[in-house]
Amino acid sequence: MDKHVELYNSCQNSNEAISQIIEEWLKVKVVLEELYRNRDQINTLVSMKKGIELFLQFVFWTNEKQVILQEPIPWNHIEYKPVNIEERFEFIMSRPNLFHSFRQLSELMVEQEKQYMKKNIMKKASKPNG
Repeated sequence: MDKHVELYNSCQNSNEAISQIIEEWLKVKVVLEELYRNRDQINTLVSMKKGIELFLQFVFWTNEKQVILQEPIPWNHIEYKPVNIEERFEFIMSRPNLFHSFRQLSELMVEQEKQYMKKNIMKKASKPNG
């Protein structure tokens, strides 16, 4: 996988990194919507790669693990992740130019955001009062 996306390893905490990742994803998503509308496959691939890398960073940051942008992704070592991630991610990687891959990536980002919120709720619930 290309390393053209800025890695958010320099952030001081996961909340800051994830906030930046989501912000960047929203920009990429708008660009991708326009590219698919115009059937621009060359630039679509570049933007999809960027979106995929942002998704992976989001997953690793949510799980407080070092970001790994190489395959195979160690999904079995990741606790907070979308349902059926292996199959869904493989589909996106095998056909990144398809509009359906973009829709799938968009759904994965939404689901990962829910996993991130779930993790934060669990973390707060496990802290002792006081």
